[in-house]
Amino acid sequence: MLHVVRDPNGFILSVSNEPRSETVPIENGDPELLTFLGHPAGEPARAMNDIDFVRVIEDVIDTLITTHVIRLTDLPTAAQHKLIMRKGLRNQLHGSLDLLGNDDSIF
Repeated sequence: MLHVVRDPNGFILSVSNEPRSETVPIENGDPELLTFLGHPAGEPARAMNDIDFVRVIEDVIDTLITTHVIRLTDLPTAAQHKLIMRKGLRNQLHGSLDLLGNDDSIF
C-alpha cells in the first residue's frame, strides 16, 4: 500500500511508500494514483505490473553489483545514469536523510 499527500481540493500532491502524519493510504491500482503517475487510465493492472517488474529488475541489478558479479561501470553509460537517478528518487520517497548530498567535490 502506498501513501499520498493531498491538497485542500483532494488532488494528489506526492506519493510515498512510508506512512507519515500528513499522508493517507491508497491502493496501488487506484485510478487516481495511476493518473498521477502518468499511466494510461485504461491499463491500470498492466501499468502496476510494469512498475513492480521494474523494481524487481533494479533489485536484481543492485544484488549483482553488491555481490561483485558485475560492476556499475560494466553497464552502458545511459543505464548507469538511469539507475543512479532512480536510486536517488527511491531514497527520496523513503524519506532517507542525505546529509552530504551527491556533491563529490566536497572531498
